[in-house]
Amino acid sequence: MRAIRGSAALLIAAAAVLMGAAGTAAADSSAPASASASATDGATDGGGQGPTEAGTSFRTAQPFLAGQHATADASTGDYLYWRVPVDTGQRPTVSAKVTFPGTSVRKSSTTWQVDVYDGLRRRQPCMYGMQTRSLAPGEDTVELSCTLRTVRAWAEPWSNDPLPGDYYIRLTATHAERGDLGLPMTADVSVSAPDKGGAFEVGGKLAAPLVPNAAASPDSDAGDGASPSPSPTLTSSDVVTASDKPDGGWSSGWWTDRWLWTGGGAVGAALAGVGGYHLARPRRRVAPPPGYPGAPR
Repeated sequence: MRAIRGSAALLIAAAAVLMGAAGTAAADSSAPASASASATDGATDGGGQGPTEAGTSFRTAQPFLAGQHATADASTGDYLYWRVPVDTGQRPTVSAKVTFPGTSVRKSSTTWQVDVYDGLRRRQPCMYGMQTRSLAPGEDTVELSCTLRTVRAWAEPWSNDPLPGDYYIRLTATHAERGDLGLPMTADVSVSAPDKGGAFEVGGKLAAPLVPNAAASPDSDAGDGASPSPSPTLTSSDVVTASDKPDGGWSSGWWTDRWLWTGGGAVGAALAGVGGYHLARPRRRVAPPPGYPGAPR
């Protein structure tokens, strides 16, 4: 009996330690979101400000980090490109804002769209958000957003799952009248990438983040002013390790809070087994002492 109670106490103590560690890991998993929020707050006073210009192709895409704001002064009809590193377990949301000056002389509505491509330049679909919106002639601002699927550490070669690495953001007007092309506008792009924790982990790890080598970019990017191809595709041989990386570096790929919850579940199952045995085991009848009424002679 004492042995059972002692083992139960040890199991309870181990469960408490594991649950405390799991709570700590859960708090740590939300740290990237907090860091992104603080970086966004710092962007208002210049501490987290990103680039103030945009690239015109995948090769010249301007880098910035999640939580920063990237801005650019451009013209209607330009292709604007940025890139941002996103790590395993994060679910990025891209927000874009296009603003025209109050003196703009737009004569018709324009349609704006934000597209997101992964490190292999595969266009990633949006889970939700207004990826395409139209701006009426009497309006000066349009806001777009695109929330991607959670980035996975590993995926099958045939799948289109988002993988860790650089993500390219392209903002452009998909429809504009000829008279509205070339009108000045200002673009503001930001990315939030909260960590979703071990619930989205898979049994595998990518060898390196997907960051295309500039030397391996297709010749279509080094253009003569022509519009770039919407989704040029690179192979795995064109991928190298990132020179730009998220705050805190790329994840190690094997440790997640799923280990803690798995250990806690195992301890809980052991506690349930000990408790069930203690409640269901047969009770041994103790014989009354000699001379007690009903005692065997």
